[in-house]
Amino acid sequence: MQKSPPSRTRFKNFPKPEFIKRRQRVSKKVGQNQHIEQTYNQVPLVRPTERLELRYSDGVSHTKTRLLIVWGLLIAFGLGLGFNLYQLQIVRGTKLTEKARSQQMVNLRPFMPRRPVVDRNRDLLAIDRPVYTLYAHPKLFLKSNHEMAVQLASILARDATELEKKFDNKKTGITLAVALPEEVADRLNALHLNGLELIQKYSRFYPQQDLVSEVVGYVNLDRRGQAGVEYSQEKLLERSVQTMRLSRAGNGAIMPDYAPEGFLNFDDLRLQLTLDNRLQRVARYALKEQIKKYKAKRGAVIVMDAWDGSLLALVNHPTYDSNEYSKADISLFKNWTVADLYEPGSTFKPLNIAIALEEGIIKPEDTFNDNGSIQVSDRIIRNAENKRFGRMNIAQVLQNSSNIAMVQIIQKLRPSTYYGWLERLGLGQSVDTDLPFAVNSQLKSQEQFLATPVEPATTSFGQGFSLTPLQLVQMHGALANGGKLVSPHVVKALVDSNGLVHYSPIQPATRQIFSYATTRKVVEMMETVVDDGTGKASQIPGYRIAGKTGTAQKASAAGGYIIGAKITSFVGIMPVEAPRYVVLALVDEPKGQHAFGSTVAAPIVKTVMEALITTEQLPPSRLVPSQLMNPTPTPSSTP
Repeated sequence: MQKSPPSRTRFKNFPKPEFIKRRQRVSKKVGQNQHIEQTYNQVPLVRPTERLELRYSDGVSHTKTRLLIVWGLLIAFGLGLGFNLYQLQIVRGTKLTEKARSQQMVNLRPFMPRRPVVDRNRDLLAIDRPVYTLYAHPKLFLKSNHEMAVQLASILARDATELEKKFDNKKTGITLAVALPEEVADRLNALHLNGLELIQKYSRFYPQQDLVSEVVGYVNLDRRGQAGVEYSQEKLLERSVQTMRLSRAGNGAIMPDYAPEGFLNFDDLRLQLTLDNRLQRVARYALKEQIKKYKAKRGAVIVMDAWDGSLLALVNHPTYDSNEYSKADISLFKNWTVADLYEPGSTFKPLNIAIALEEGIIKPEDTFNDNGSIQVSDRIIRNAENKRFGRMNIAQVLQNSSNIAMVQIIQKLRPSTYYGWLERLGLGQSVDTDLPFAVNSQLKSQEQFLATPVEPATTSFGQGFSLTPLQLVQMHGALANGGKLVSPHVVKALVDSNGLVHYSPIQPATRQIFSYATTRKVVEMMETVVDDGTGKASQIPGYRIAGKTGTAQKASAAGGYIIGAKITSFVGIMPVEAPRYVVLALVDEPKGQHAFGSTVAAPIVKTVMEALITTEQLPPSRLVPSQLMNPTPTPSSTP
């Protein structure tokens, strides 16, 4: 059998002999050397010193580059910093300084109470006082809601059941009172009750309540005057205070070390008025009684010292309580003695007599015949209640309040001259006073007035024009003081607690409109009205009083007159021997058949004058019969 040759696969994994391995290693090494030699032949030969120099130059080059980069960054940073400093210090420096100061400083305007208001006798009329808002937080009560309600009810004058219900319905922030007086707050603090919070504030307080509200007025929640002298004298009542810039700490607390010395001090000045509380109270009571008796719509009383225009009393009724102005009818805030117009009627007749005497068209002894009516153009003018008085002298014209005689007197005067006198008296203008909201009186234009003789005729007895009650008092003041038109005012001065005057307003210059001789004659004629005429109800034994009644028709806003509506009035002057005081009483729309100036208004003036005699200590003008029978013995003088 023939043997086959050995297969190659059989010896594939057979170990190689050692000499074969060695030969392969040698061959491989020779190949590597040849590769190295080939590479070495391609690279130029460099001596060792040259290699060191190359390495050194490369290092220097890299260092310079890094230094340049670093210096470039530093310069860029420095330039940026410099630019920012320039922006902060130069460009935005001022604004940033102001911003910093605004954060470090605070503008503080300390609260300054308004100055008090007092009357001529320094009785308090208005003052700022601390009041408290009371909050309840039932969740903090240590007592039961029922116990707290019972304890608070007696102090707050509230219903305990109502308080307990509030405490049960809400756990915190319950408002129990908004203007709690200091004495009540002190009582609450003394109880040391948990869960009650008192917040202090200042509120304007009017201790006289409604006595002088038409003059003093009130301030609102923003502490700004809204009526009366609280409004018109705001600058005198507000204490001057400057805004302080104070430093504050980081937590916002004000640093007192930087506060100016005495910056919280304020003056003790008060605004003194010319009013007399005693007269004001008497006038209000007398007016209220007559309004109630005659079921009238409203009324007013004014008392003026004619020598200087000081108003001693000024009363409107109905009125309001300045402490509770929010509950009042808004129409009551208007002082209608300076803000409403009316036709004065017969109370204007003495002024027309003065004009006629001043012009010389009549003499006191002249007589006029009153037959009950007179025709002027197409109109027939009559007396009130169609009365006729026959022949009368000038004093009797005033006593009987004759319309017919007054028309005859004014017809003797040129209409243009008469119109000039009306303008000189101030008709068509507002009265110059320190009371706010005074309105202009109304007088027809000269063209209208001269167009028909009816206008001068009706003006002669106080119709066809309108004025304010205060302006009528001003005009009668000219009769009392010798012919000067003074400015009615209520502000006397700014005084300190010792009564020393620090400021007194300068009153407008007086205007002489009548001569002294004329006013004396008219006042003496008006005295006969009280002694023998329609003003008898104002008589006071022992005192000489002049006066004039008025019962005027009430003009309608639509024109004409309101049927059945009238304004009754009486103006009095005393004492006749040295006239000084003017008292006017008006009652608007009294009801009843016997509602006239003589029955409604004259008794009010009498009551006020009796009080005036006491407050001003006026001596009697003449002895009354009882004094004549029992004269007061005069002590004999020792030799």
